[in-house]
Amino acid sequence: MSVESNNKNNTEKDADFDQKPQILQLFVPSNPLHSDEHALEHSYIFSYFMRPQGKFDPEDYAIFVQPVARISSVEQFWLIYRFIKRPSDLTEKVDFHLFKEGIKPVWEDPANRNGGKWILRLKKGLSSRIWENLLLAMIGEQFLVGGEVVGAVCSVRNQEDIISLWNRSSDSAPVTNRIRETLRRVLNLPSNAILEYKRHDDCLKDQRSYCHSTSIGGGSGEEVNNQTIIMEKVEEVEEAILEEEGEGGKQQI
Repeated sequence: MSVESNNKNNTEKDADFDQKPQILQLFVPSNPLHSDEHALEHSYIFSYFMRPQGKFDPEDYAIFVQPVARISSVEQFWLIYRFIKRPSDLTEKVDFHLFKEGIKPVWEDPANRNGGKWILRLKKGLSSRIWENLLLAMIGEQFLVGGEVVGAVCSVRNQEDIISLWNRSSDSAPVTNRIRETLRRVLNLPSNAILEYKRHDDCLKDQRSYCHSTSIGGGSGEEVNNQTIIMEKVEEVEEAILEEEGEGGKQQI
């Protein structure tokens, strides 16, 4: 299958992608910012993916991406993030996403179609700190490349964890190089750490029609509660919100 033949069908793919049913309801309701919160420059959506049981078509990845919460302030980030389980604590295969609101964590999204991602592979047990530092750098606008950075993914796998940062324009060497150098700095990476850049259209060359993580992997065959695997129960989040309301400083979500 040639790159040209795939690109030729992009219009049809886009139409099909938009028409497929999406799981859109947030675990945690979204409310307006409180007046004393520190607003982020962009709003973001926390989401995750776990392979469904039974037969699964990787092209349907976006259908099974489950939003967790919308964040628009520093306070909202920490209120939600503290209830999300850390990658190093998980044994199930799962992809975590934090993407700008309105951009899906799949290459088919128009914002991602011409972009790519920096990939960092980590030994088990190292990803939690790196992931947190990456999220803070992203929402804190530390990359200084305008609107280029669109989101981040952490893929928990059996033998390693894979962290990636996505950007819009894979053809701009100054942009991708600046992102790489900023990644090395904010993640405090050693000089021998390997960062690999992969264009999303390389997925076409690899004869794959998706480019969400390095490998989706197989399901365990066991029924699992996806929500409790990646996050403490929503009821506990809501209780925390109510407690902060009672203290006079409601941190809305």
